[in-house]
Order: sequence, then C-alpha cells, then structure tokens
Amino acid sequence: MAELVLSKVDKIYRSRKGDVHAVRSLDLTVAPGEIVALLGASGCGKTSTLRMIAGFEEVTNGQIVLGGKPIHALPPAARGVAMAFEAYSLYPPLTIGENMSFALKASKLPQAEQNTRVKAMAEMLEIADILNRYPSSVSGGQQQRASLGRALVRDAGLYLLDEPMGQLEPQLRAVLRGRIKHYLREHKCTTILVTHDQTEANALADRIAVMEGGVLQQYATPAELKVRPANLFTGTFIGEPPMNVFSAEVKAVADMVRFDVEGGTTLSYPAAEISEPLRAKLARTPRVALGIRPHALHLGEGPVRGKVMACQWLGDQTHVAVEVGGRTVVSVSQERVSRQPGSDVSLAVAARDLHLFDPETGMAIAHGGSLA
Repeated sequence: MAELVLSKVDKIYRSRKGDVHAVRSLDLTVAPGEIVALLGASGCGKTSTLRMIAGFEEVTNGQIVLGGKPIHALPPAARGVAMAFEAYSLYPPLTIGENMSFALKASKLPQAEQNTRVKAMAEMLEIADILNRYPSSVSGGQQQRASLGRALVRDAGLYLLDEPMGQLEPQLRAVLRGRIKHYLREHKCTTILVTHDQTEANALADRIAVMEGGVLQQYATPAELKVRPANLFTGTFIGEPPMNVFSAEVKAVADMVRFDVEGGTTLSYPAAEISEPLRAKLARTPRVALGIRPHALHLGEGPVRGKVMACQWLGDQTHVAVEVGGRTVVSVSQERVSRQPGSDVSLAVAARDLHLFDPETGMAIAHGGSLA
C-alpha cells in the first residue's frame, strides 16, 4: 500500500496552433489502499492525469509523490506502477498467459508462483481457457481482460486502470466489477480508475474525482456527489437521468419562502422547512438555479403542472418526460406508472429535495433546505 499525492499538477501540450492546458493545478490525494475514479467526459483531463502518473506524459508543473517518494521525474519502469491500458497493448508474439506473466518473469518470481498467480487471475477474469492462445486469435473483450489481468497480477505500489472494461458486454461487466473490487480491497491495492461511465465509477470507487476542462470540480464519495454537489456542473453531470434545472426568482416572506420558476410555476414552502441561515442568505439572493433530481420530482398532486411527452418503463423504474413551461423535465418512479402522451399531470417536490446554485458562478448555495 502506498499513498499517492498530486500537488499543483499542470499539463500543457505545446503546438504551433496554440497551447492546450489539459490539466490545471490539480491537487489530489489517494490514501493507501483506496480506490479512486477519475470521472469526466472526453477531453476533461482524466487520461492526461493518468498518463502523467504512469510516466508516459511529462508533468509541466507540480509534483507527484508515491509512498513519500517523488516520482514525476522518474522513467515509467522505475515508478512501481502497474497500468492496464484502454488499448490493451498486448505483446503479439506472446500467448495470453505469457503476456500476463511478463512482469512476474521480469521480477524473477519463481515459475511455480508465476503459474499460480496467472491461473487465479485468469479464472477471476474468466479467461483461463485462452491462456495458450495468441492475442490475434481472441476477441477484443478477452484482450482487454488479459491486459487488466497483466496489471493486477503484479506487485505494485499503485494500479492505474484506463477504461478497463469498456469492451465487455454489460452482463459480464457487472459480474467482474464485483470481483475486481473484492480483489482490490482484499489485496489493499491503491488504485486509480479512469472512466466516463458513472455506473462503473460508483460501483468500484471509494471516492470519485469529477473533472471538466482540466479542472477538478469535486472530489468526494459517490453518495456525497449525488446529495451535495459542489457546483452546478457536478450536480448535472452526476446522476442518470440528469438533474432537472430551472431558473427561479426568490421571494422570501415572514412565514413562507417562494420560488417563482421560469414558465410560470411557483414553489412555496413554510419557513420552518428552510433553515434560518439559508433564509437569511436567500433574502439577499434575487435569483437561483434550482435543481431537482428526477427521483425527487413526484407525479401526483403538486404545484408543477405539465403535459406528458413520453412514458417509459425500463424494467425496474418508470421515466416520465413532462413539458413544463416550454421545456422538458424528467420524473422517475420506482413503480410502474401509466401516463398517456398528451395527458396533463401535476408534479411535486419537497423542500428537502431542492438544490440551489448561484446562477452566475454555478457554486452550490444549499441542499435540502440548509446551506451547502
């Protein structure tokens, strides 16, 4: 186990067409044995961060420390880091088994121990039947599992997994997530996972670093990101379907707090449901961006009125798209709901389910009736 610390790390790609600042002053600490996901859309800086830690990209500014030792100036082979590449990068002349045992052989581990480790890892990843085959003769998903196994079978201070299950079918991916998380916890592997898949990040990671535009937006547990997003970007990026967001004017009176929402809807709540510090803040805040998670927007009697655009049963929940004030919002129910397109519906939301953001800066003002 080793702690990883990134301090004020920058990555700038230089070119004649103009510099690209891919990672901006990134501070990140990964505790020994912790599993952390770097989550974001394509181009957010997550892969550049991973490649700087691995040593495949130079650090423009800042420092990377692993187990108390600065590693950002060391060659990749000297960093004590194991990496599973998104593009597999298996050695074509070697069998799948030889690929997986390559680093073990280089470390002069006894052959019997090599065989034991590779066999156990292959069984966990369900590729034990292809160990004697060559990469060109197996599927992309099998190659990806072999690349993942080659990294995990090693003894390393840090494990870097770049989209490690992107080529797998959903059912196998769901099974392997549980096995891989158990393996990483059991062996106390300090791990960084890069992914654009929220489900994968939530399933595997202890904490998630949400990135956008090279900037760390929030670093927290999956539950904290969902319940207390630090800003509007994280609030709308985390969650599927995404958070519904409205522009609203704030009207605070002695016994009520009212939000006049775009499109003509008014949400009113007794002052007792809003904390006193938040009421004081709202008295000085004329406008907010008001966020409501789809599961908190309940079909039934409520002040929000709209027209059903679509109603979909997805096997375990119902998604109802509703036109409200000229825009579409989504309500999610855990029960099977039948609503015909074109029908009128009412929607309700409790004060405890409101997320308020500054419309100018995007920073969170409040969650659930209390200051953020």
